[in-house]
Amino acid sequence: MSDKLPQTIVIHPDEALNVIAGDGFPICGNIWHGDSGPVVIIHSATGVQEGYYSRFANWLAGLGATVMTFDYRGIGQSQSKSAKDIQTGWIDWGMLDAEAVIAYAVRRWPDRPLTAVGHSIGGFALGLADSSVHLKRIVTVGAQFAYWRDYAAVQKHFLYLKWHLFMPALTGLLGYFPGKKLGWLEDLPHGVARDWSSMGPKFETSVTSLIDSDQLAMRHGATHARLLAISLTDDPFGTEAAVSRLLGYYRNADQTHLRITPENVATTKIGHFSFFHSRFRRTLWPIAAEWLINGGLPNGVPGRIIST
Repeated sequence: MSDKLPQTIVIHPDEALNVIAGDGFPICGNIWHGDSGPVVIIHSATGVQEGYYSRFANWLAGLGATVMTFDYRGIGQSQSKSAKDIQTGWIDWGMLDAEAVIAYAVRRWPDRPLTAVGHSIGGFALGLADSSVHLKRIVTVGAQFAYWRDYAAVQKHFLYLKWHLFMPALTGLLGYFPGKKLGWLEDLPHGVARDWSSMGPKFETSVTSLIDSDQLAMRHGATHARLLAISLTDDPFGTEAAVSRLLGYYRNADQTHLRITPENVATTKIGHFSFFHSRFRRTLWPIAAEWLINGGLPNGVPGRIIST
C-alpha cells in the first residue's frame, strides 16, 4: 500500500531461498545468516518486492539473527508467470506462501526461536499460515487489512477513490493491476486487487468464497506469540483504528501496540513505508530488534503504548 513504488535496493544475501508451496507454486527470496539469534521471517506489504527489506534484514543479521525475506506469488522473484496469468489473492499469500516459508524455517532451524515481521498486509498474511503457531515473537508495522473506513480522515475519500474504485475498475479492464507502470507498486494479480478493494470490517470480502470469517479469526487466534504492533501517526493506512481492528483477530497473542509520531524520533515524516529506510537504523530499527531478539522494548522507547 503506497502512493509511490518503493525503491528496491538488494543488499547481497548469504543464500537464495527457494521453497515450494503446498499447491506446487515456487516461492523465492533470500536469507542472511546470523550466528546465534532467532530466525526472523519478513512478510512484505502488498505489491512490494522482498528486496526492499534487505537493508533491514542485513542489519538484523549483524545482530546475530538469521533473516529470511520472500516474494509472494506474482511478485518479484516469485513471478514465474505474468500477474495477468496468476490466479491468486491475499488468502493464498498467507495460507500457501507464508506457510511454505515458515514451515521451511521450522524444519531447518528447529532449535532456534522463530519470529516474524509483518509489514502492512504482511501482518495479516502471516497469521493465516498453519505454522504461525510456532512463532514466539512478532513485530508488525502499519499492519491492517485495508478497510477504507479506517483510513486517515483527511485522506479517506481520496484513498477510497484510488484504491477501491479506480484500482478495481482498471483491474477489471486489463485482467491485472498495472501498478508498476503507474509507479505506485508492483503489478498485482486480479485476485489481490479484488481483495484489497473489497475488504470490509470483518473480512467481508470475496476471499470468503475460499474461507469464511470465522475460519480467518480461528487462524489468527491460534497465534500465541508476543506481538508488538507498531503504528505511525502519519501513516494514512495504519491508523490506530485500523491496527487495533486487526489486533482484535490475534486475540490470544500477548499484545503491545506502540504508536509513534515522527517528532518522537526527530523527523518530519515516516508514513507507511519509511520505517524500513536505513536512516532509521538508530531510532526505529532497534525497537523491532529488541522485541525480536530479547522479547521486550528498549529503555526509553519513543511513542505511546496504547495497549499491553
